[in-house]
Amino acid sequence: MNIDEFQTYCEAKKGVEATLPFGPDTLVYKVMGKMFALTGLDEVEVFKVNLKCDPEKSLDLRERYEDITPGWHMNKTHWNTVVFSGSLSNQILQELIDHSYDLVVKSLPKKDKAILETL
Repeated sequence: MNIDEFQTYCEAKKGVEATLPFGPDTLVYKVMGKMFALTGLDEVEVFKVNLKCDPEKSLDLRERYEDITPGWHMNKTHWNTVVFSGSLSNQILQELIDHSYDLVVKSLPKKDKAILETL
């Protein structure tokens, strides 16, 4: 999965907006205003993404895949950095994006969940 495919996949989800809150070089995807994915736009050598993850699942993923490490510049308990280098299948990458999105949706207030359901 390259950056264009990543963007298309994220933007197809309900209630998602692409933002640049940290400046022009950091793309952040939010659902109902809450961050679930971010990536640097200035990293030309290696495309990597920070994704939210359940803490227990994070540990398992980090043990199984060398391209999944504790979230760079993030809370390392709840975020992973995932290198999109080709060693992980698109299916796994999509599952990781879905998991991050779902965690954030699950934590939304009821009113935001209700709005999201109508989109």
